[in-house]
Amino acid sequence: MHTVFPETDLKRVVIIGGGFAGIKLASELSKKQFQIVLLDRYNYHQFQPLFYQVATAGLEPSAISFPFRKNFQKQKNTYFRLTEVLKILPEQKQIETTIGQISYDYLVIAAGAKTNYFGMENIQKYALPMKSVGQSLALRNRILKNFELALATEDKKGLETLMNIVVVGGGASGVEVAGALAEMKRFVLPKDYPELNFNLLNIFLVEGSSKLLGGMSEKSSRHAQQFLTAMGVNVILGRQVKDYADNKVSLSDGTGIASHTLIWTSGITANTFEGIDAAVIGRGGRIKVDAFNRVLGQDTVFAVGDIALQAETNYPGGHPQVAPVAIQQAQHLAKNLGREQSGKAMKPFRYFNKGSMATVGRNKAVVDLGKIHFKGFFAWFVWMLIHLMSIVGVKNRVLTLINWCWNYFTYDQSLRLIIKAEENVSEAEQ
Repeated sequence: MHTVFPETDLKRVVIIGGGFAGIKLASELSKKQFQIVLLDRYNYHQFQPLFYQVATAGLEPSAISFPFRKNFQKQKNTYFRLTEVLKILPEQKQIETTIGQISYDYLVIAAGAKTNYFGMENIQKYALPMKSVGQSLALRNRILKNFELALATEDKKGLETLMNIVVVGGGASGVEVAGALAEMKRFVLPKDYPELNFNLLNIFLVEGSSKLLGGMSEKSSRHAQQFLTAMGVNVILGRQVKDYADNKVSLSDGTGIASHTLIWTSGITANTFEGIDAAVIGRGGRIKVDAFNRVLGQDTVFAVGDIALQAETNYPGGHPQVAPVAIQQAQHLAKNLGREQSGKAMKPFRYFNKGSMATVGRNKAVVDLGKIHFKGFFAWFVWMLIHLMSIVGVKNRVLTLINWCWNYFTYDQSLRLIIKAEENVSEAEQ
């Protein structure tokens, strides 16, 4: 079965994935003479940098999610299909999906990455990742439900297990969620649960390397650790998590931490598809591409964003898997496809690193802009401004800004809801 689209003389560009790269590419190509088809298993774009705020009850999912169909209302010749890709058939210029076969003139794989559990089955089974809005909601439910259970727990060991939270991964996501939890512990949770002694709540941040924020400067790493330590977070460096069983996190030095909540932000691996030659799959499952983001050995198949492994002089091992890279690659590829359509030669991609940043908490952030480093309130303000302007949709920006202002002045997010899916739909409708 073939999925039907309007007849046109325009060349069709099929984009797999509606993350930063996919949605930017669709937007840029809509200004050119192409038919654009975006495929995603969700019907909305998710703003990943703020997943941790959904997980810690700082924002509602709707504030960082934006429906593709609404985004494409004013984009001519742009179509969306809710589906999952099963197989890519480069020789036939087709892909197999759960809604049928789709043909293409150009295929762009922008499917991003998923959580990497490094082959540890118990971690994959019991840890809580934070790579989607749904997973962030599940994490929020777990955290809040643990406090409800703690109210009914008399066993000292059981109470310790419920009150300990372990975050694994010292990158931006790990640092940000640990900082947000520390602020909840200080400003929010004691008001909601006055019967609980929150001196018993311990937040652990475990990082296998010798520093936090490995992709940032030594100053940023040091300042982030100082901020977190001052906020009461137990930072553990140079030790890896080896297992998680019976509510115990086992570390590489033989020690363990009793915890009912293990938050996993340690590493990602690219999403893969049947039909892609194994010879072009590189480190982390990423697809090797040339200087034009074209998959090696292919003429009409491209890859951008986290899933693409593109080596250049300053990044011989590939670009960092961050949003700015994805956005710049998408913008450049749109221009290159336009050039090729006009009979002009494509231009190689060069990444311009505008800097990196991470927030730790209220008035606490670190920013690297080349050799310039700054921290504290100004860094925090810059972080907020850039993230706010990057959110898709004016309404979403306004909602996020209102929530942030309310939280800043009241020290209270007021969004601590445990929302669970109903098991029986017919009962829920009665």
